[in-house]
Amino acid sequence: MSFLEDSRVKMESEDQEGDEPQSCSEDLDRRPQEPDTSFTSKSFPYSMRSPQTGEVSDLNQQVWILQDQIIVTVPRTDSVTPVTVTVVPCKYPESLEQGRGIPIYMGIENPEMCLSCEDIGGQPTLQLKEEEILDLYNRVSPVEPFLFYHSKDGRTSTFESVAFPGWFIASSEIHHPLFLTSDLGGKNNVNFNLSINA
Repeated sequence: MSFLEDSRVKMESEDQEGDEPQSCSEDLDRRPQEPDTSFTSKSFPYSMRSPQTGEVSDLNQQVWILQDQIIVTVPRTDSVTPVTVTVVPCKYPESLEQGRGIPIYMGIENPEMCLSCEDIGGQPTLQLKEEEILDLYNRVSPVEPFLFYHSKDGRTSTFESVAFPGWFIASSEIHHPLFLTSDLGGKNNVNFNLSINA
């Protein structure tokens, strides 16, 4: 069971012990989904020796692949090998803004690189950097450019930049690189299927 699934089970059992479920009146059209509040810092595996691994696809069944050191999206076919995505939680979520989702580091397995958000020419920009994800995980404080708030609604997830709140990882056309967007009502897709390996 992944740390994502384990945390959800623990929180659900706590809810059944008497906590009132929280209602939400926030307009879902303005935000892709509600933050996944089923995780708590107590349930994070602080002694992780390896990241969780998995695969990401968007709602158009496009998967992430590596092309010239850039992650692009292509239709899922038998001849396409998606990148193996790596995920670890932030050790110190309490030091970040609460209620936006669970802060995680994201990268790819081979070659080992991590997703990062930087201001380039006044525009929040998604980068892929040569960085070991467990080095980020073991830092004494959160490395915000590499962190994303993971929110889940049903089967889909969003990944919001911690360094640039309101900016989300997005995909669009075939063979187009992943990018950051703050336009949640446009044609860009910010909802993904994150499948973590058992």
